[in-house]
Amino acid sequence: MAEPPAARTDPASFAREWAAAVSGTSYLPMGNDELETFLAGLATRMAAQLDGDPPDQRLGQEIGADLVTAHVASPEAIGRTIEVVAARLLPEVVRADGHCRDRLAELLGAVTTGFARALRDRTLDEQEAIRRAALLARQHAEQALRESEARFRYQATHDPLTDLANRILFTDRLAALFARGTGSADSPRRLGVCFVDLDGFKIVNDTLGHQVGDLLLVEVAGRLRRHLPGQLVARLGGDEFVILIEDTTDTDHAVTVARTALAAISEPANVDGHQLAISGSIGIVERELGMTSPSEVMRAADVTLQWAKQAGKGRWAVFDPVRNERELAQHTLAAAIPGALDRGELFLEYQPIVSLADGSLRGLEALVRWRHPEHGVLTPDQFLGLAEETGQIVRLGGWVLAQACRQARHWQGKVPDPPFVSVNLAPRQTRDPALVDIVTRLLDETGLAPHLLQLEITEGAVASEDGEPIRALHQLADRGVRIAVDEFGTGTCTLPYLRNLPVRELKIAGVYVAGLPVPAPDRDPEPTVDERILATVVALAHTLGLTVTGTGVETAAQARQLRAIGCDTAQGWHFGHPTSSERLTGRLAGEPVPSP
Repeated sequence: MAEPPAARTDPASFAREWAAAVSGTSYLPMGNDELETFLAGLATRMAAQLDGDPPDQRLGQEIGADLVTAHVASPEAIGRTIEVVAARLLPEVVRADGHCRDRLAELLGAVTTGFARALRDRTLDEQEAIRRAALLARQHAEQALRESEARFRYQATHDPLTDLANRILFTDRLAALFARGTGSADSPRRLGVCFVDLDGFKIVNDTLGHQVGDLLLVEVAGRLRRHLPGQLVARLGGDEFVILIEDTTDTDHAVTVARTALAAISEPANVDGHQLAISGSIGIVERELGMTSPSEVMRAADVTLQWAKQAGKGRWAVFDPVRNERELAQHTLAAAIPGALDRGELFLEYQPIVSLADGSLRGLEALVRWRHPEHGVLTPDQFLGLAEETGQIVRLGGWVLAQACRQARHWQGKVPDPPFVSVNLAPRQTRDPALVDIVTRLLDETGLAPHLLQLEITEGAVASEDGEPIRALHQLADRGVRIAVDEFGTGTCTLPYLRNLPVRELKIAGVYVAGLPVPAPDRDPEPTVDERILATVVALAHTLGLTVTGTGVETAAQARQLRAIGCDTAQGWHFGHPTSSERLTGRLAGEPVPSP
């Protein structure tokens, strides 16, 4: 007869032992009480399977899968589960006979199979999730990188203040335009560039502050963008903008764009409560691509912008290659002046200043010449202006003064009644604080008598009685040096203004001498305007105790008219062309001169 079933243990008690066995073998997202409740449920289901006839393998596999779902999923956990079930469930929950043991073995096999399959599926799902997460992360990273690169690229190619294209982007677009080809002989491709600069922008910055200046730049940038759709507008820096016009038809096309830009800029602007009237200057370059290069285009645009500003601002100018070549030649000439001095290419010639009363030689004006290795002999009007603009006139003028003083001292020792030598001083020289010391040192070094040196200054140098130039002239005059005003009548200086200045001689501008009428038998005896002006100037000058010299005298008739008016001395081609000091030596020895 079969044995009665053993007394069964409470599933909760069994679940506590099971929970203790698997605790710590896996990460469990539940507390111990929850785990015991969960395992008690599994124990009940297992016991039902052992009691059933026949047992359902699928339900055992579900129990194994439930363990994995509850994260009791480590190999150690399934091992301990099998140990606990085999050691406790068989003797305490079911009948201890061979039949039950076989069922238990089948059940544990099903549980293990379900556990393994669920763990495999979960692992595959996790791997797939990781792969998808990695792919998504990579996609997000690539998108973020693209966006970051686009942002950095935009920041690198756009002006942070105005959001216009910057110099980098403009240069790239200009280069790309040339890279696309120059077109055909019948249909050459063209481009235009408008270089824009705001007039008086520095005043806005200095008076209202950089914040207002920045707001004004933003306003101008917005106007250019709105009024020039389809054109690349870039800010190069400061208050400089540039407009690239691709595939222009002709110069008028570029001029139309420039006019539109100027009109947009010149509209009154209300910036931060300030009503501002602004204008701009524009340099225009419009050319065939095959006849230029990006660097040449930009250099030409910059040069042309300066032309527009020099012409009065608030306007545009078109690049002129002939003018550009002429200015390049002048700049090259200016740059060569220091070397010319060092190489001894400069020399002096002297033009006679003759008494109109008796024809005697009273003085000699020193005139500098440049024996240029390529251009031949250059006269002062071809390079002195350049020297003045570049500041080289101080050194050049100092050299002329020194040479003239040495030559005058030479004549002083060889001629009984030597003439004075007259030297032109440039405006920069008259403002040189060292002028008095330079002249004094030359007089001392050469031994030249001060009254044999005459310094010719422009009317601008004596436009004010105040300042260092006037004090310097007084000091030199006190030393005995003659002071003359050259080209009198072409500036703003008046005769009464000279009464307290150390001027000894006035040299009347040649334009008045050239305006004297040609004598003729039927000529109206009434004096012309030029004759009246000359007569008045001479009379007033004599009243002030000044000597008057007429310049540019080319004919005997002009000389006679000047003498009749009362001029004291004169110079010009009629009395002799500028010549070398060697040739003048004979004349100083008593050779005749043309009579007035």
